[in-house]
Formats: sequence, C-alpha cells, structure tokens
Amino acid sequence: MPLHHPLRVIFFRTEGGNEPVREWLRNLPKNERTSIGEDLKTLQFRWPLGMPLVRHLENNIYEVRTHLPNRIARTLFFVHEESLVMLNGFIKKTRQIPVDELKMARKRMREFLNDHD
Repeated sequence: MPLHHPLRVIFFRTEGGNEPVREWLRNLPKNERTSIGEDLKTLQFRWPLGMPLVRHLENNIYEVRTHLPNRIARTLFFVHEESLVMLNGFIKKTRQIPVDELKMARKRMREFLNDHD
C-alpha cells in the first residue's frame, strides 16, 4: 500500500561533500534530467513500486529505470527510514547492470549507514 506522505529524497554525499548522483544529473541534457526527476517524484510519492519503473537488484538496493529518448538511465537507491537515498546514476549500455556500478552502490550504502548509525 502506498504511503500517505512523500518520502524524502537524499543524495549520497562523500566525505568531501560531493553528491555524485546530483552531479551526474547536472551533466545530463535538461530534458533527460526532467524525465529522471519525474520518475524520482513518482517513486517518492508512490513507494513501494515495482516494474516497470522500479526493479529490486539485491539486498536493499533498487534501480529506477528511466526511458530517455535514445537511451536508458538507471538510478540506484535504497530506502532508509523515511528517505530514498540515491547512491549511483548511470546510462545503461548493456543488458546487465555493470558490476562496477553495483559495487559503487554497495560501497556508498555502507558508508551512508556507517555515518547515520
């Protein structure tokens, strides 16, 4: 059953204060940023969601699947308390999620949880 209030969206922040997913989004064309933002807003207001927008990858990591005009974007996240924590974003180029992208999401999730205990 969907929540009655929206979840907060948090962007993972490195020790140096960078927000890699926000920076990735800023480097995309405006129309693509808008599409991804709309999907994140849908997720924020209607969690929990499944396919075709959201797919569970492993443990607590999920992906938002945004179909752009000529390519597909993936935003990896997990849910922590009342928040969606955006861990990693990339343009999908192969059928499988690249191992390095998933490893990065796992690493960032561990770091986030260590900082928020």
